[in-house]
Amino acid sequence: MIAAVAAATLAAPSLAQTETMTGQPTPPDAEERPHEFTMHGVTVEDPYAWLRDQSYPIVDDEDVLDYLKAENAYFEAVMEPHQELIDTLFEEMKARIKEDDASVPQKDGDFEYWWAFEEGDQYRTWYRRPVAGDRTAEAILDEPELAADKEYFRVGGLSVSPDGNLLAYAVDTNGSERYTLKVKDLRTGELLPDTIENWRYGLVWAADSDSFLYTDADENWRSKVVYHHVLGTDQADDREVYREEDEEFGVGIGRSQDRAYAILSTGTNTTSEVRLLPTEDFTAEPILVSARETGREYDLDVRSGQLFIRVNDEHPNFRIVTASVDNPSSWQELIPGSDENYLRGVTTFENLIAIEERIGGLDQVRLIDPATGMASYVRFPEASYTASLGNNPEFRAEKLRLNYESMITPDTVFDYDPATAELETLKVAEIPSGYTKENYVTERIGVPARDGTVVPVSIVYKEGFPKDGSRPLHLYAYGAYGYAVPPGFSASRLSLIDRGYAFAIAHIRGGDDLGYQWYLDGKLAKRTNTFNDFVDVAKGLASAGYTAPGKIVASGGSAGGELMGAVVNQAPELFGAVAAHVPFVDVLNTMLDPSLPLTPGEWQEWGNPIEDAEAFQYMLSYSPYDQVTAQDYPPLLVTAGLNDPRVTYWEPAKWVAKLRDVKTDDNVLLLKTNMGAGHGGKSGRFDSLYERAEEVAFFLTQNGNPAADSETAAAGR
Repeated sequence: MIAAVAAATLAAPSLAQTETMTGQPTPPDAEERPHEFTMHGVTVEDPYAWLRDQSYPIVDDEDVLDYLKAENAYFEAVMEPHQELIDTLFEEMKARIKEDDASVPQKDGDFEYWWAFEEGDQYRTWYRRPVAGDRTAEAILDEPELAADKEYFRVGGLSVSPDGNLLAYAVDTNGSERYTLKVKDLRTGELLPDTIENWRYGLVWAADSDSFLYTDADENWRSKVVYHHVLGTDQADDREVYREEDEEFGVGIGRSQDRAYAILSTGTNTTSEVRLLPTEDFTAEPILVSARETGREYDLDVRSGQLFIRVNDEHPNFRIVTASVDNPSSWQELIPGSDENYLRGVTTFENLIAIEERIGGLDQVRLIDPATGMASYVRFPEASYTASLGNNPEFRAEKLRLNYESMITPDTVFDYDPATAELETLKVAEIPSGYTKENYVTERIGVPARDGTVVPVSIVYKEGFPKDGSRPLHLYAYGAYGYAVPPGFSASRLSLIDRGYAFAIAHIRGGDDLGYQWYLDGKLAKRTNTFNDFVDVAKGLASAGYTAPGKIVASGGSAGGELMGAVVNQAPELFGAVAAHVPFVDVLNTMLDPSLPLTPGEWQEWGNPIEDAEAFQYMLSYSPYDQVTAQDYPPLLVTAGLNDPRVTYWEPAKWVAKLRDVKTDDNVLLLKTNMGAGHGGKSGRFDSLYERAEEVAFFLTQNGNPAADSETAAAGR
């Protein structure tokens, strides 16, 4: 139907061409081209369907490219008067970054490994040095050299072989997340001829360092096969170790902490199945731990022939059972399921078992002595924080590396000594321009949602912040896939807080902040709980005096961008400005298209509108693109990535085009498409920081800048 409609060329204007006779920029006007479809007795109109290039993943339709370029030109024209503010914000954000930063070295076998930034570099250099003897450091991967002259560059993973002689690393140079994997001989610095195209997340070396397992991305950007590559052979000759036939299931690989087994995991968002393959013999038959059962998820680690399995078969918050590798389906319970303790992960060391948990929404690390069965918790220094296991590559952990931060404490690296129960601070992220923790206050409160459920909210603001409704507030959330937004630290966030804003994280349903049920209560037929929670938190914060309706800025990305689209449809009056990054806003159309990369695997998260009429109707009722109505909307900043395989560029493009046509206000609406990047935006640390400065400038210019207002008032006196 799209092809039958005559195409009108939309030329990309220069900055001058985007201005009216009054000198004000004018937005592009995307053409409406009649397109509709009928399913389950419902006809849906989609006049901007043409913005999906029919050659995708190649995007070469001139009409499409011209429209995206026109929107980019409009973005530049609107933001140009604020360039001084953007530059100021960027420089102060950059000044909070230690440019010559480095990670804490960690021992792995005969070497210590770490990364470091040189001053001015956008990318890391990776180093190692021998633990004994000559302690001279050597660079094993120079990202700045590899990234030279590239618009986009990202290392997707790197792994040193067990004998320490080889480095496998994977690089993406356009944001499509289709990586090229290469192998470097660390003794000579030379690259081996081995090259793996379309590598995708995961590599496990054989114990003899002569081969490795990996997964790739197929033509639909799905990982369905585990391959075995023998060094010195061509990728075309790689042997299939496992192939997943179910279109909804994807495959991933990892390695047990004791390094004895490769862990082959296949699953969806609700169901999983695990196989083990000994690293001593990748030609062996994989060991099936337990056959898939719909709705049951499990994962595991291996400790000297014993399995430690985390499974949600009896409780949504999981339990932990044990079994032997020789009889993996015979389970003995170690830790029962609990309403209070959400068991999030298990890592098994030679001398201890580490359980990552969340109790009352707060991260905990429980340690069990395998010799005695005695358990204890790591005690952290603040009442509200986020903590997790850090880089612990070896099987024996005399000390346990931990990551820690809070909304007022910068990223911190601890070593924990189980023998003394003491935390040793190895590093606290430095803020060169200066930061005084005591000048900031953090709170955690509960806000009732419309159904009576109390939603936790983490808040940070500068000391002296008045709770009289006079100040603006930035509200952030994600709310999907069981991902909890931790109450962590952000140096760039200070640019808003120091100008008089509060910053709040709404721990809404759809994440697993309060346990796995919290996630289940925000997915499938309960999806709108997520949107309602966010709106009700915004209203609750206003009622409590942290802000007022119309003074709230909000942001979210990907599924969090879907959240932004839904809440501005539901309650636009609450928001002074909203940023939606790579937003998943064309939910219905995407879930109706099984050819798209993520769709089949996502049906258990969102529903299958092809087979289920109720899921179709429910999805249509909240899909942000389909629910755009003739009403006033707040100022909106929307971003996209032309090469994004997760949220395709046309979702935000279609949404913006429809909003321009339908909305009844004159508020600014911006679409910025990264033409050489993907889901994560620009890749360099300073380039991505500059985009953050643009967002903050957008908020300050659209929603107000209390600091500037105070300076103006003082000057007037």
